[in-house]
Amino acid sequence: MSSDKFKINFPMKENKRSLNTTLFILSLGFILILMRGLGSGSSIEITENEIMDHIRYLSHEDRGGRYPGTRESKDVISYLVRELKSYGVKPGAGNGAYVQPFNITNGIELGENNSLILNEDSLQIQSDYIPLWFSGNGTVNAPVVFAGYGFEIDDEKLKWHDYSNLDVKGKWVIVMRHSPERDKQHSLFTAHSGLHKKMLIARDKGAVGIIFISQLEDDNLYPLKYISGYKNGGIPAIHLSNETADKLLKKVGWTRQTIQETMNKSRESISFELPNTFFSAQVTLNQIQIRAANVVGLIQSGNRKYRNEFVVIGAHFDHVGFGGIGSGSRQSDTVAVHPGADDNASGTAGLLEIAQKLASQKNRLKRSVLLLGFDAEEKGLLGAKYFVEHPSVDLENIVAMLNMDMIGRMADSAFTIGGVGTSPLFEPLLDSLSLGKQYNISLTKPGYGPSDHAAFYGKDIPVLFFFSGFHDEYHKPMDTWELINLGGEKEILNLVYDVVTHLARMPNRPVFTEAGPKQGRMRQASKFKVTFGIVPSYSSSKEGLEVDAISKEDGPAAKAGIKKGDVIQSMNGKSIKDIYEFMERLGELESGMTIPVTINRNGTEMELIVSF
Repeated sequence: MSSDKFKINFPMKENKRSLNTTLFILSLGFILILMRGLGSGSSIEITENEIMDHIRYLSHEDRGGRYPGTRESKDVISYLVRELKSYGVKPGAGNGAYVQPFNITNGIELGENNSLILNEDSLQIQSDYIPLWFSGNGTVNAPVVFAGYGFEIDDEKLKWHDYSNLDVKGKWVIVMRHSPERDKQHSLFTAHSGLHKKMLIARDKGAVGIIFISQLEDDNLYPLKYISGYKNGGIPAIHLSNETADKLLKKVGWTRQTIQETMNKSRESISFELPNTFFSAQVTLNQIQIRAANVVGLIQSGNRKYRNEFVVIGAHFDHVGFGGIGSGSRQSDTVAVHPGADDNASGTAGLLEIAQKLASQKNRLKRSVLLLGFDAEEKGLLGAKYFVEHPSVDLENIVAMLNMDMIGRMADSAFTIGGVGTSPLFEPLLDSLSLGKQYNISLTKPGYGPSDHAAFYGKDIPVLFFFSGFHDEYHKPMDTWELINLGGEKEILNLVYDVVTHLARMPNRPVFTEAGPKQGRMRQASKFKVTFGIVPSYSSSKEGLEVDAISKEDGPAAKAGIKKGDVIQSMNGKSIKDIYEFMERLGELESGMTIPVTINRNGTEMELIVSF
């Protein structure tokens, strides 16, 4: 830009003193403008225009839906860092950095060495067979037996034993998918019909591999897809194509149709050995890792007494990318940019606006403020979980965590604040700060919720969750900036700012109180007849089930001596490799039972006795 536009012309006869005076006045005015804009005790207000500027950038199609690990996500991270720097916010991730990187597993793929040979016939991967997502890696050459549906059920209302009088040790087991009641709602077979459950039973019986064949109603091959939480199953698990399965069974006088119809009608197992039949398999599956990152900024208080205590403000910046099956999109048949303007460009914009205002008034703060932009929230709060396990400040010095997720669609002048039961301070504080405001707040007490604050609540940190409500555009391509209620979001942000400044200035930190469970309900929770009394770690990479916390001080686990950080490796003599195997084992237990539980504690294996 040319400087000629700012050239000042003075009359030729004006004396030097007048010129100097004029320059001084102009300079002073310029300095005052800078002081007004950059702080020096004055406030930079939260504005609707700046909120929208941030949301439009974050939700623009060029951001590609902000999927973790992508170039577009890295652009967003750079944007957040650049904005925080411009406000004078210091790096807060440690070692002078704004970014806290971490790896997450994003998928699964076939490795270089995969083969399956039936006697002397080589089968083609992805046309004749496919390994399943929980398959173990390795090489197995063994004879083959058929074990019906692969059930081992001995309930009061249902009994079915496919392994009776069948020796499967050191052999491949072939089983049929589903059950005799695949389309019946509330079938007693449902809890026993999962592929992973059937693999566990075969593995417990001593099988070295499991092969699944389809019912007549099934498509050809089960797709290889990544499902979070599953680890290497220990034995190869393979699905045969319908054509290959039919050829195999024809040699022993059976077909998939006759087996399925006979078992479904008689409600009795069909099991047999396949003489002179060997499968030789090599399975190699590789997990796909991507690099995600949290953004961490610090507004450091100058107060010597309180500056090492922190109020945390957080919002996740990731979304579901282009959607598609397994992405979390509610329109999974459409591959298109999911802008995520409300979820959660709105919360991220709010984080930046509050950061700017707080930085302009940091001399008012007694406690310091930590600003956290979380990545990979949509994948299971992975960024927040990583931070609480690798915090850049002592977690005991975090006095409260405020989370903003989907705050851009306030309707009917109402929104929700969750977690108010996690400290007795919160409800009266919010009542006081919202007095006379032109909106209504719905207060909910539980500290656990479907967003990043849940990770902090699990660490006994008081939390508040600001949320304007679900809508039909949630997790769809239609969640765009045009639908944002700017006035409503500004109201929420002003309240968040007031809460933060109050918490940062009050003499006593909020007292934590437990408000509801510290975890969500486990899948298939209704089948459990007993509770263990622990909070599982959903993000642990260790083989087994790592205990994230003890949820019941008088529960079975606590009474047996199990502690936070222990890794449960087996229950009742049955091995456990991940949280899904733990749930399957737990589902087998009943009240009144006493079982041995093997744990690993800091590298030392020990056996404890647990009573239910």
